[in-house]
Amino acid sequence: MPEKRFFRTLWSLTRPYWVSDKRAVGLTLLATVIGLALMGVWIEVQFNTWTREMYNSFESKDGAEFWRQLGKFGLLALLYIINAVYRLYFQQMLLIEWRTWLTEKYLADWLKDRTYYRMQLLDRGTDNPDQRIAEDLKLFVEETLTLSLGLLSALVTLLSFVAILWVLSGSLEILGIEIPGYMFWVALIYAIVASLLAHLIGKPLVDLNFNQQRYEADFRFSLIRLRENSEGVALYRGEASESAGFHTRFASVIGNWWGLMRKRKQLAWFTSFYAQLAILFPYIVAAPRYFSGKIPLGEFFQIASAFGQVQTALSWFIEAYPLFASWKATVDRLTGFAEAMERVRAQHLEGERTETDASGLSLGALELSLPNGATLLAPTSMTLKKNEPVLVSGPSGSGKSTLFRALAGIWPYWKGRIELPKGEKLLFLPQRTYLPIGTLKHAVCYPATNEDTISDEAAREALVAVGLDRFADDLQRSENWTQVLSGGEQQRLAFARALLYRPDWLFLDEGTASLHDAAERELYELLRTRLRNTTIVSIGHRESLAQFHERRLVWKSDGEASRLAAVPA
Repeated sequence: MPEKRFFRTLWSLTRPYWVSDKRAVGLTLLATVIGLALMGVWIEVQFNTWTREMYNSFESKDGAEFWRQLGKFGLLALLYIINAVYRLYFQQMLLIEWRTWLTEKYLADWLKDRTYYRMQLLDRGTDNPDQRIAEDLKLFVEETLTLSLGLLSALVTLLSFVAILWVLSGSLEILGIEIPGYMFWVALIYAIVASLLAHLIGKPLVDLNFNQQRYEADFRFSLIRLRENSEGVALYRGEASESAGFHTRFASVIGNWWGLMRKRKQLAWFTSFYAQLAILFPYIVAAPRYFSGKIPLGEFFQIASAFGQVQTALSWFIEAYPLFASWKATVDRLTGFAEAMERVRAQHLEGERTETDASGLSLGALELSLPNGATLLAPTSMTLKKNEPVLVSGPSGSGKSTLFRALAGIWPYWKGRIELPKGEKLLFLPQRTYLPIGTLKHAVCYPATNEDTISDEAAREALVAVGLDRFADDLQRSENWTQVLSGGEQQRLAFARALLYRPDWLFLDEGTASLHDAAERELYELLRTRLRNTTIVSIGHRESLAQFHERRLVWKSDGEASRLAAVPA
């Protein structure tokens, strides 16, 4: 059943934090918040008793009792305020702790085994993983705590006031049958009927909230894409096309929002009518006993107050339904994201990638394919020798970059065997240099997790060596370096990374495509001089690259399949 599956996935999403090594802090905070919630219910019970005594003092015109009850009210009000403030404070502290743990877990799962990359290839149906981590996790923790603590308070309130209402409401005889605690039964039937109607009216809100989060994320992502690619759009004069895309995505946001508005309006009509009727309902039901003289004025108002508390507790689902719909959509998005990550990690890769004691890099019947099953490379076997520079060339789109992705272990569509030299460092420089936002030193030291292991002097020297000497004194300057550096400068920075990382094997995918021939020659000579023990494997179209390599592999079409063929460098 869908309900069983939902609760099973909800449990898998909620449970891990409460059994983790951080559970002690979480459980302590949860116990504190629950204790304050229970204290809040106790204060409400005291207010209920105060209502009876205060109105009885009016009826008996007892001035001394009136002032005594005012003092009691002041004390209860002070306790109520202190309880409310600290309950909110500790609940927010718990929210921070839980959200921090969940965010770290989801980030680790997303980055593990390059799941973030494989999801783009294997599971395109999971939209906006960034929004699910940044926004949905926040909403999940907030709404889970609000709903669960609200439900707990409602249950405790119900148990506390049922006894009061049962005793005070007395019995009602209908058709010769005496019904004890009749006001409780009236409140129960009233709330059950209203809850069922609220569910029928508000059920579509779950899907509408799910879609709203997706459309909002799509629109926000399109804006970020423009900011990241502002120069390209400006050069193409693509403002009109971008504007059309923005309007299309925003139209989805607004269209779904109108659906939410209409459904919320329908639910608001019902809940508002229900809430207003609930104010008068207990007075109407209790009035016959008061006017018959069976109960005094104070008890009349106490019954009305107790009935209101019971009815509110029983009606918790009605009041919380809009929040519940949002929470359900958030849970669906997070569980879908978690399942997608598990699914792509569990997919079996037919290729075997291992490390051996051999000095070279071997390919055994390596076959590359596209996601649609089309073959890029027919089964190919060869060995790349240590310290033998190799140039891989061929037509654009033939699969050269995909070969590098397979060697790096990130391409899932391949068969055969890849044997790498054990314990040796590999560095892959993609065609488009990735530059993280932050200091220039962080950018040049990437992917080092701790840039402090590389001295400022070494980083400056590497920048000067690759021709970026004008930035050598800007190591602590923070920028979006993709927008600061030209394409050629970004490729120079990638060479600086290679000098700092000193890999055993260096793979360059069109590493000098944005540079002129003289700069290309300088950088390759720099690698040859500074990285004498590094084996260089390059992808490139330029014939000028052949002079820097001892071996050349050309991607050639052979009927329906393509093969790598060795030709003289």
